[in-house]
Amino acid sequence: MPIFSIVHTTKYEYENPVVESMNEIRIFPYKCPDQEVLQHELNISYSPLMHTFYDYWRNKVGTFSISHPHKELVIENKLLIRTTMPNLLQINFHSGFDELNQEMQGQLKLLELSRPDKIDNKDSLNELLSTISDGSHSIAMIVERTSDVIYKKFRYVKGITSIETTVDEILLHGGGVCQDFAHLMLQLLRSMSIPARYVSGYICPNKNGMRGEGATHAWVEAYIPGYGWTGIDPTNNTWVTNAHVKLALGRNFRDCTPVKGTFRGNSKQHLSVNVSIGYEDGNSFQETNDVQTQVNIRPMSEIDIHMFGSQQQ
Repeated sequence: MPIFSIVHTTKYEYENPVVESMNEIRIFPYKCPDQEVLQHELNISYSPLMHTFYDYWRNKVGTFSISHPHKELVIENKLLIRTTMPNLLQINFHSGFDELNQEMQGQLKLLELSRPDKIDNKDSLNELLSTISDGSHSIAMIVERTSDVIYKKFRYVKGITSIETTVDEILLHGGGVCQDFAHLMLQLLRSMSIPARYVSGYICPNKNGMRGEGATHAWVEAYIPGYGWTGIDPTNNTWVTNAHVKLALGRNFRDCTPVKGTFRGNSKQHLSVNVSIGYEDGNSFQETNDVQTQVNIRPMSEIDIHMFGSQQQ
C-alpha cells in the first residue's frame, strides 16, 4: 500500500487589483475504501472563512470569498495519502448486458450516467463504436476495448484543447489531454448504455512513465455488473489501481472542477498550477503548468465579472 506526499498549488495573479472573488474548490480527497488520508493541510491567501458541504455526487466542496482588493490568490493543498487498492484487480469479465440491465433496474443514478450527451459528429462516433463491440463481449471487455481504441487512435497533446472543449471538437482534433479522453470515453460507453462517470484526481506513477503526472488528472469509472464501479484511465490505457488518488467524481468535468470562481475587476489574469508528488523511495516529481487567460480591458468606471478555472492534463 503506497504512500504519496502531494502538494497542489493553484496561483492566480492579476494585473490590476480585483475584488469580490468568489471561489469553489473540490480538492478534498474523496471518501472511499480505496484510499486513506494520513494528513491534509489546506492554505489559502488571506485565510478566508470556508463553508463546506457534500454535493449530489458525495464530493466534499469548499466555498469562500475574498471581498477586499487583491492582486494574487494562492490555494495550496497538501496531502499525505495511502492508496489501498491491490495491484491486480479481480474484475468480472463474464457478465454482459443482461446482467447490467437487471442491476440498473430502479437505480436512478445508474440510469442518469448511462445517458449520452447530444453531439453533431455521430458518424465519427459510430465509426469508433463499430471497432469496440459487436454485442457479444462482456461489459468489462467493452470498457477495456474502449480505452484501448482511444489510446491508440488519439494523440496526447497539450495546448490544443481547453476546459470548454466538446466531444465534437475532440473528434475533430484527434487528440487532447486526459480531460478530453475521459469525456470521449464517457460518450462512447454511454452510447452503448453503459453507466460511466468522470473522476478527478492525481496520478502517481513514479518510474512507470505514465502520462498526466504533474497536474490534476482525469479518468473514468465504469459500472461492471457483478463487480461495481471500476476505474479505467484511457490516457494510459490501464485499469486504475493504487497509483491514482481520487478527489471528486460526477457526470463530467463541470461536476469535478478542482478550483473555479468569479471576480470583479478590469484585469488580465494569469493562472499557474503546480503539482509536486513525493514517493516513499525518496523520488519526487514536480511540474508547473501555466495557463494565460486574457480579458478585454474596459474603462475603470465599468466593472467586469470573470469566470476562471483550470484544465486537467
